[in-house]
Amino acid sequence: MSTYVAREGFNPLIAHDGEETLDMFMKYSLLLILLDVMMPKKDGFAVCQEIRKYSNVPIIMVTSRFEDSDRIMGLDIGADDYIVKPFSPGEVMARIRAILKRLDLSEDQKENIIKYPGLEINMSN
Repeated sequence: MSTYVAREGFNPLIAHDGEETLDMFMKYSLLLILLDVMMPKKDGFAVCQEIRKYSNVPIIMVTSRFEDSDRIMGLDIGADDYIVKPFSPGEVMARIRAILKRLDLSEDQKENIIKYPGLEINMSN
């Protein structure tokens, strides 16, 4: 997926396990997270729950776990979308674009944002 994400002009970061994912989340300002459920050290469900304690960053879970109960749990703990493998990379990119469109700030909202290295204040909120 990183190749497709890069083609869209984004800079993908790749974590190899749940703990590394949480470290990256704390270190970087992420626009969106594609999260595999079945990762070593901490599974995607645990990672999603931990991220939701701090942020509403969009999370799309990608997994081979297709049971309704898994999908429901993923969405109930805070995932914005849940995609079952095998999937089309084009479909995943379309879902990413759809989520990011909803997050796009209007020009009026952009004018009310003060930025300083390491800090961003939205005066409207």
